[in-house]
Amino acid sequence: MTSTSRAAVVTLPTDDRIVITREFAAPKHLVYRAWTTPELVAQWWAGRQGRVDSIEIDLRVGGRWRYVMTAHEGMEVAFHGEYREIVPNERIVSTEVFEMPGVPADQWQGTLNTAEFTEAAGRTTLTVLVQCPSREVRDAIIASGMEGGMQESLAALETVARALA
Repeated sequence: MTSTSRAAVVTLPTDDRIVITREFAAPKHLVYRAWTTPELVAQWWAGRQGRVDSIEIDLRVGGRWRYVMTAHEGMEVAFHGEYREIVPNERIVSTEVFEMPGVPADQWQGTLNTAEFTEAAGRTTLTVLVQCPSREVRDAIIASGMEGGMQESLAALETVARALA
């Protein structure tokens, strides 16, 4: 297998949606495993943005997940959510909330994310649909600089998935 050199493609199909698509040079069961196994997520999730402090995954409908990292500037960055639908090696639907420092938890606005894993000729396409509660939230996510970190994370995800082969 050759490494993919393509970056993820980010599109904004509607005022409240973000779609992220990336191809990986690995079969979908390995990409899915790297996406859902705590010790593997810890190897790729932070990219080069910082150090992963904690990865918690209760991979079942109604189960919760939480990822925490310390960015190079020393700021803690945390996300959490709940699994709504799981089709192993195919699809995961979950909520995602960025735990904003200084903002009360009842005011955090989350998204509903659908990750789909499809395979052709041993390569996996990951498509993530991020459904935001409003255009303002969508625009804030895009303006946060999420794309740079996401590109690093997904490149590292490919490295982890390929190493499982």
